[in-house]
Amino acid sequence: MSERILVIEDDPSILRGLQLNLGMEGYTVRSAVDGETGLQLARTEHPDLVVVDVMLPRMGGLDVLREIRQADPDLPVLILSAKGQESDKVAGLQLGADDYMVKPFGLKELLARIDALLRRRRARGQTGPDKAVKRAGEIELDLDARRAAVAGRALELTSREFDLLAFFVSHPDRVYSREQLMESVWGSRYFGTARTVDNFVARLRAHIGDDAERPRHLETVRGIGYRFNA
Repeated sequence: MSERILVIEDDPSILRGLQLNLGMEGYTVRSAVDGETGLQLARTEHPDLVVVDVMLPRMGGLDVLREIRQADPDLPVLILSAKGQESDKVAGLQLGADDYMVKPFGLKELLARIDALLRRRRARGQTGPDKAVKRAGEIELDLDARRAAVAGRALELTSREFDLLAFFVSHPDRVYSREQLMESVWGSRYFGTARTVDNFVARLRAHIGDDAERPRHLETVRGIGYRFNA
């Protein structure tokens, strides 16, 4: 399975050029022309790397970066910006961007930087075929096929239940507030309540056979939110 790159860029010529050349390098490319759609793809497609322009319609690239970093501190992000916007570069790096390139950029240099970021990620074991399959105890998730199983028994999950379970399995041993979970899984524009998260966690516990009183995986951290114990 080839590594997946998400390109969020509203300039049609740049986007087409990146799609063509990244495809020729063997990458699987997904794309979006506005920040809001790009963020949603980042959450659902689980790319190995994101290339995002700073100036985007509907949601700016730096806001997209901020949202990505809250959900996944390790996902490589390379930002693009117009020449001379040094403040964008500083802000992007402060928000956690891994690299930065100024338009117009040299294609060979961009490809080299992408390769370097992915090589570092490979060295940490975070890309390649195994990345699409996540395991925690008897839980197994295939992120590409969007299938879930426990001890070999297939689970019938709704799309949102799968997304929430995938988030937990991908981010074990960390405590997340209900608000963080809502923003990471449902999106910043979803108008729900903390009770929504509680209801979905209860449903996931039923699916995976977790006892709410003595949960093996989905632990309630009183006054804060939830922790997934792998």
